[in-house]
Amino acid sequence: MRRIFARAALAVLALALVALFLILPAVFVFAQAFAKGADAFTASLMQPETLAAIRLTLIAAAISVTANTVFGLAAAWCIAKFEFPGKSALVTLIDLPFSVSPVIAGLVFVLLFGAQGWLGPLLAAHGIKIVFALPGIVLATIFVTFPFGARQLIPLMRQQGNAEEEAALLLGASGLQIFFRVTLPNVKWALLYGVLLCNARAMGEFGAVSVVSGRIRGETLTMPLQIEILYNEYNLAGAFAVAALLVLLALVTLVAKALLEWRHGDELAASAGLRMP
Repeated sequence: MRRIFARAALAVLALALVALFLILPAVFVFAQAFAKGADAFTASLMQPETLAAIRLTLIAAAISVTANTVFGLAAAWCIAKFEFPGKSALVTLIDLPFSVSPVIAGLVFVLLFGAQGWLGPLLAAHGIKIVFALPGIVLATIFVTFPFGARQLIPLMRQQGNAEEEAALLLGASGLQIFFRVTLPNVKWALLYGVLLCNARAMGEFGAVSVVSGRIRGETLTMPLQIEILYNEYNLAGAFAVAALLVLLALVTLVAKALLEWRHGDELAASAGLRMP
């Protein structure tokens, strides 16, 4: 009887916390976004600066996710399938963005590529602009999101071992054939899971992007930065409209993640349940 009561109490507590910290804020955002009606919501999103922020966010996320997918596959394949000097250091460096503040990461890029930075004058002499432009935003986003793909793939690839790849090699397959016909199909769902997590993090990044963007209206403001600007200007309708769109994108990612876990839970559990050294 005590066990049943304890489980019920924990379940109620968990649901209460979820409702308080997750569901209630999301409902509040949508309520505020549509407080003046759907027409006002649409009009807020159709503002030129807001459209530019949405477009920039999607472009930066697309480039960052693509880059980190390639990096995650390459890093996981090397770490799980081969032995080489510096392997432990590489595994440790993959987790670096989790321990470094995004603001510090953005500041590092400014010190490297800014007008007064180490490489800034050289880049400026060749007409290349990194900081306060799309390349800087992409670099900052790549930095804060690149662990997600690799961390999903490395444990799964280690668990699967090299038996299938070695069999394909004995049958005369080349390295690329082994990768695309054996390795990649075995990890495709874990890879997609990592892509979803990476995309969600990329679209919501604030700290690093805030430092490297320069906050130029209509040019370098992403959706999170646009929300802050509008809110500080007391344009609550516009701020909550952009926030609602960002929440909606997050919910789409969450639904896709839940479907993936439901259909391929065993493989994803294997990739999440094993520890990286």
